[in-house]
Amino acid sequence: MIIFPAIDILDGQCVRLIQGDYNREKVYSNSPVDMAKQWEKKGAEYIHIVDLNGAKTGVSINKEIIKEIANTVSIPVQVGGGIRSVDTIKYYLENGVSRVIIGTAAINNQQFLQEAIETFGEKIAVSIDARNGYVATDGWTDTSDVSALDLIKKLEEDGVKTIVYTDIAKDGMLQGPNLTEQQTINKATKMDVIASGGVTTKEDVENLRQLNMYGTIIGKALYDGKLEFESLMEE
Repeated sequence: MIIFPAIDILDGQCVRLIQGDYNREKVYSNSPVDMAKQWEKKGAEYIHIVDLNGAKTGVSINKEIIKEIANTVSIPVQVGGGIRSVDTIKYYLENGVSRVIIGTAAINNQQFLQEAIETFGEKIAVSIDARNGYVATDGWTDTSDVSALDLIKKLEEDGVKTIVYTDIAKDGMLQGPNLTEQQTINKATKMDVIASGGVTTKEDVENLRQLNMYGTIIGKALYDGKLEFESLMEE
């Protein structure tokens, strides 16, 4: 199982939001690039980046920083947050990013998603952020009437190979992941599932490993010192 340290970028800074609330942010570093280098040094094999400005508005003001990260570290980088055009995907993939994650647009713009999959194949992943089993969009500010399980079935039919599944209720709360939900999702698809939200302890990581998840994203627990990345990599 791949452990992805998360770098969430808002206004050029490395931050964490609690349950996706833009009014509840904590700044951890003024340099996301230095943070990426730190994770690589600690043994990370893949970095997960979220452009929070892009996620909220659909317009990225952090592209240059993300490009610099991708070209500074030697490990792969995946990026999500406000990816709503083929040009944005091209920009990232041509500037060192290994995988681009589509979120809101996977719900709101089927034609765009299909074009992205047909053009870029396995370099496209889809992020499914769920609240009580239903998909949330626009930086988690809206909840749709689309069931997460229904969306997953459709994405697999469309040719998506990787999804990131986040239980919003658990995100940033340091209360452990929703293992039941993650297991249900993982069993419902042949796609690679990256679990996100609430991972706080070594036991959480081991439980997800036991569920045969492809990967897990860890953010707040690493930044707050609840988990030591090196010790996770040793295991």
